[in-house]
Amino acid sequence: MTYGTLPSRFLNAVDSMPNPRAQLVRREGRWEAASSAEFLRRVAGLCAALIELGVKPGDRVGLFTPNRPEWHVADFAITGAGAVNVPVYFNESPERMTYILNHSGAKVVFVAGAAQVEKLLAVRALLKTVEHVIVADGGAELPAECLRYETLTASAGDHEIASYRLHASQVLPGQLASLIYTSGTTGEPKGVMLSHTNFCSNATDACVAFDLQAGVDVALSFLPLSHVFGRLLDYVYLFNGVTVAYVEQMEHVPQALVEVRPTVLAAVPRFFEKIYARLMEQGGHARGIKRRLFRWAMHVASRSVAWRTVGRDPGLAVRLQWTLADKIVYSKIRAATGGRLRIAFSGGAPLSKDLAEFFWSVGVPIYQGYGLTETSPIVSSNYPVNRIGSSGRIIPHVQARIAEDGEILVHGPCVMQGYYKDAQATREVLSEDGWFATGDIGFLDADGYLFITDRKKDLLKTAAGKFVAPQPIENKLKTSPCILNAMVVGDQRKFVVALIVPNFESVAALAREQGKSFASPADLVADPWVHSLIETEVQRLTANLAQYESIKRFALLPEDFTFQNGGLTYTMKLKRRVVEQQFRDVIDRLYADVAEPRPIYQQ
Repeated sequence: MTYGTLPSRFLNAVDSMPNPRAQLVRREGRWEAASSAEFLRRVAGLCAALIELGVKPGDRVGLFTPNRPEWHVADFAITGAGAVNVPVYFNESPERMTYILNHSGAKVVFVAGAAQVEKLLAVRALLKTVEHVIVADGGAELPAECLRYETLTASAGDHEIASYRLHASQVLPGQLASLIYTSGTTGEPKGVMLSHTNFCSNATDACVAFDLQAGVDVALSFLPLSHVFGRLLDYVYLFNGVTVAYVEQMEHVPQALVEVRPTVLAAVPRFFEKIYARLMEQGGHARGIKRRLFRWAMHVASRSVAWRTVGRDPGLAVRLQWTLADKIVYSKIRAATGGRLRIAFSGGAPLSKDLAEFFWSVGVPIYQGYGLTETSPIVSSNYPVNRIGSSGRIIPHVQARIAEDGEILVHGPCVMQGYYKDAQATREVLSEDGWFATGDIGFLDADGYLFITDRKKDLLKTAAGKFVAPQPIENKLKTSPCILNAMVVGDQRKFVVALIVPNFESVAALAREQGKSFASPADLVADPWVHSLIETEVQRLTANLAQYESIKRFALLPEDFTFQNGGLTYTMKLKRRVVEQQFRDVIDRLYADVAEPRPIYQQ
């Protein structure tokens, strides 16, 4: 089956589904729109400039910009010239950025935004192969070597568009389209080689059942486009004539939800966890009748799960209660998402079953999928027939099987070509007949739904030889309104412990009811009353775990894990080894006295 190429699919969408609002971006307090025709004009102008600068098919071009229209302009210009897009995370460290651009041998770098320009220029002298830097929205003062995107594309017209169509027609489906460097948890990142067929097959096969309406649906783009999940979903939107609204910074997402009122979005579990935590905070701040109504509505939501998720009749009483709760509480929750959201995709890591059930019960449908950078990325999807707790069924033209040790193996047109300049690493995960070893542990149920239980390398093996999957336990803990984040520890140890980040606002609100207040997060985590509160939540949420999985001790941390402090990858996954190193002393104290397990807290 021929899936086409990225530039050919882009051109097909522009020609067959013209959209006067193809791209939206907020500038100076208002949302500005660019039509698909203007989108193409800019792409063609930049592509012509790249070719004039000597970029040839197969050359690598770095792309360093947050989510904004220029990201896709550059992407389709690069791939239309037959070159290879090498995206760099917009908040990447200088060392990592230097490594990626040097390892890939990038010939040109496209950068957008004054902050990104400053970061790139700070390491410019270390970039061995970069010959040209193209800058969009870079401010008034730029070094002489920087070429302005606005100048390069200003005069583009019919001639450049015709030239772009010609060059795009010469790009072959099997050509390398992009090198995506995986964030990883330790060591240097690996460059995943993805072809046009990898991307285009996934954009086709993963969305067969999507009922996207050209010119009607609006998607919010805030997952980093350097990450394959957000990038692939944006391809799906653009190839189907859906308007894409770009949000550069995560903190601006709540405002964009209300202003743009998207009908579809993609996010990682951490995004939904933060929404839930915020809701619990707001409910905790409420007083009197408002607080009682909030708690009642949450109780009704829990009783409505089977009805809202699988259609099981809850009885007339629950239906009536849900209708009333919807008017009072749930409708306000949906209004915070814009009020029109009909599809929310979750990927990047397993989403807590309890969290998914909550959102479905209040009318926010979240469809979880599964995939990796190496699979372009989508392997399975729950849309449209959702099964809560699963990662959905395997998409068309892709196969999956479970190895003897429980590892998920994948085969199909979405599987990568290999790791760039790393044949040994490629052989370790990719068999000669094209089966990719994902490193994830899971199973397929009788109906073909895929369930992910953990990462193979993240499995903890206790000193007693018991294997413990930390992610399900962490997901349980994070359903507490008092717990913001958690990491389970216990590899080669006598028992399992946890590092827990309290939900500071929720805990502080509960403390005020007891006449207590805290000067800082450090004071909060040192307070015995808080220790007791979190201990109660831990015991409540883990009561059904096996004895060897149960959390014997825990430490409270005064700060969440973030990309900035090294605790998370840019796709919001825990860097377990890094966190363990950072909190080695805290963890050692948790195991200092094993005669009688008891909570020990960071002071």
